[in-house]
Amino acid sequence: MPEIQLGAHTIRSHGVTVARFHMHDWLILLLLIVIEIVLNVIEPFHRFVGQDMLTDLRYPLQDNTIPFWAVPLIAVVLPFVVIAVYYFIRNDVYDLHHAVLGLLFSVLITGVITDAIKDAVGRPRPDFFWRCFPDGIGIFHNVTRDVLCTGNKDVVKEGHKSFPSGHTSWSFAGLGFLALYLSGKIRVFDRRGHVAKLCIVFLPLLVAALVGVSRVDDYWHHWQDVFGGSIIGLTVATFCYLQFFPPPYDPDGWGTHAYFQMLADSRNDVQNSAGMNHLSVRQTELENVYVDRDETSVELPRSSNTRDTTRMLENR
Repeated sequence: MPEIQLGAHTIRSHGVTVARFHMHDWLILLLLIVIEIVLNVIEPFHRFVGQDMLTDLRYPLQDNTIPFWAVPLIAVVLPFVVIAVYYFIRNDVYDLHHAVLGLLFSVLITGVITDAIKDAVGRPRPDFFWRCFPDGIGIFHNVTRDVLCTGNKDVVKEGHKSFPSGHTSWSFAGLGFLALYLSGKIRVFDRRGHVAKLCIVFLPLLVAALVGVSRVDDYWHHWQDVFGGSIIGLTVATFCYLQFFPPPYDPDGWGTHAYFQMLADSRNDVQNSAGMNHLSVRQTELENVYVDRDETSVELPRSSNTRDTTRMLENR
C-alpha cells in the first residue's frame, strides 16, 4: 500500500469536502453569534446595592488598558495566525479546518457562558459608585437605601456586569486552545525532558493571565471575576480541543481525529480492493479450467506387481 502523505490533503483538494461534512457545526457557530449579540443587548440583573455597600465600589472610573476591540485580536486572530502558519508548513486541511473550528467554538461558547452569567448575577464593578453617580453625590431610596443612579444608562448597565470577566474568559479560551494546540504539535509530553518546550506552551497562558491582571488594575473587575473567567475559558478550551484532537500527551497528539480516521478508512479501502482483485483472479482461473472427458484419456501404467491373465485364459 502506498504511504499517505500529509501534503496530499490541501484546501484545494479536500477543503470543500471537509467543510461540507461539518456544515451543521458552522451553522451552530452562527447561532452562537446570535445568542451572544442578544445577551449583550438585554438588560442585566440589577443587584441591590445599599449605601453601606459602596465602600468597596468607589474605585476610580478609568479607561481600559486593553480595549474591547483588542480582545478578539488576542483571543482569535493571534491563534489563527499560528494555525495558518502550521498549515503552510504541512499542508494538512484537516488540521487547519478543525483547529479553526475548535478555536471559534471555544471562544463563542465561552462568550455565551460568560455573558449569560454576567446578566444573571449582575454583580457591580469596583468603580460602580462613579458610574452610578458621576457627580459624586449619592442618591438613595428612603426605605431600602438602594442606589438611585443618575449616571448614563449604558454606563450603569455595564457597571452591573462584573462577574465573570469577559476579557479574561475570552483570552483564556483562545490562548488556552492555542497552548493545547502547540503542546500537541511540538510534542511537549514526549518524555524526553525538553523543558524549553514548556516555555512555548506557557507563553500564551502568560499573555492571557496578564490580560486578566489588567482588568483588576483598571478597577473594572474584582479578583474573583478574573479567576472565574479564567476557569471558564480554560475548561471550555480543553473540551473544544479534545473534540477535534487527541490529548497532547498521546503519541498521535500532533494530528486530528479526522485525519487518523481518514487513514484508517484508506487502509481498509486498499485492503478490500486487494481482496476483491485476488478473488477476481481466482474466479478467472477457475473459469479457464475446462476438462473434456471425451477427448482426454488417462493411461495407467502397469505395475511390476500386476499379473497378466491373458495366457491363462487362452490355455483354458
